[in-house]
Amino acid sequence: MASSVTAFAAGKKIAAGEPGEVAGTIAKLLAEHDGTILVFEDETGRVSDLDYRATKASSAGRPKLGVQAREVTLLPRHWEWLSSRPGGASAELRRLVEAARKAGKSDRERQDAAYRFMQAACGDLPGYEEALRALYAQRQRDFRAIVDHWPPDYARYIASLLGTEPAQTGDDS
Repeated sequence: MASSVTAFAAGKKIAAGEPGEVAGTIAKLLAEHDGTILVFEDETGRVSDLDYRATKASSAGRPKLGVQAREVTLLPRHWEWLSSRPGGASAELRRLVEAARKAGKSDRERQDAAYRFMQAACGDLPGYEEALRALYAQRQRDFRAIVDHWPPDYARYIASLLGTEPAQTGDDS
């Protein structure tokens, strides 16, 4: 299962985080409003199939944060170094893992993640096909010129999948 997901409804981000938490948010929203909700895995940009009709019971850990107890075997010098880091061992391990995840993705993997999201969520938006051509031709200026006219939450999410910052359009409503 995906480690984190983001949900959109009508071009707006409605929830992000651990799948169980996002599923709970979606269930509450659907109880109040009807509509199409798209959920994407943040790592790959793939559509995620969350079952938001029922919530799951979680095990030990801090379930609201998506934390589950695991065992890590390190040498005493490793534990000593980790414990000396700001926030302690757990916080430093999370930072190291996130940095490795971000550093480990190639440009093509980031482009493919953005493509998968765009294919599912943006296909009817103006300039969609030209945006895809600009994405794979690495014409960042042309790509941003198109995407920055799409719903702001979509533009921000695409930028996060690509590992870039979106241009500031001044329209964050």
